[in-house]
Amino acid sequence: KGQLWTGTEMADYVVPRALQLEEIPGIVAEYVKGARLAKEAGFDGVEIHNANGYLLDQFLRSGTNTREDGYGNSLAARARLTLEVANAVISIWGSDRVGIRLSPGGVFNDMSDANPAETFGYLLRELSKLELAYAHVTRVTAQDIAHGAKDGVGPKELRKDFKGVLITAGGFDRAQAEQAIAEGWADAIAYGVPFLSNPDLPHRLQENLALNTPDESTFYASGAKGYTDYPAAK
Repeated sequence: KGQLWTGTEMADYVVPRALQLEEIPGIVAEYVKGARLAKEAGFDGVEIHNANGYLLDQFLRSGTNTREDGYGNSLAARARLTLEVANAVISIWGSDRVGIRLSPGGVFNDMSDANPAETFGYLLRELSKLELAYAHVTRVTAQDIAHGAKDGVGPKELRKDFKGVLITAGGFDRAQAEQAIAEGWADAIAYGVPFLSNPDLPHRLQENLALNTPDESTFYASGAKGYTDYPAAK
């Protein structure tokens, strides 16, 4: 199950098929190509998207990976593609310019895992060995729980498994962000939706100013409305 924004509407995914073994090196090569193009375009680094039910997340999670070969018959095998991609992207950028995003408690795109603490703990320990710039681990939000997620495994529980910089996201207000950093289970907090509705978000957070209310009807729309018309703080 899952849906994709087509540019005009949300559409159901087609039924997927398992990749053939001989196709997998080509997938890794696509990540290398993307990393190389990002570097040529002048970016400062790249984040590997291993979250939200996309391909690497599908390989990692026991709820979607039913393979019986070297990419799915054990936890190490399910994590194999992620680690291959990470090493390949590092070969282009260097480890200090590569991050990764994980959503251990997420259920978007019909994702599930029998033991997310074990799965993501293992992966983060392996990623620690690569000395990445950071791991971006999302927390479960109230919206996630409304869609069936369990509030149990997130950055707070997985902090011990990753030895580098850990960034988290997921509906943090200013006080919650400060608390997470003070308690030591996050080194930085990332924001998504608040940046859409607050062009001056860093200033508002720094000065503890009220935030604009986002208009969700414009999130997947074209045109300027919802992108350039939110007011800055006075």
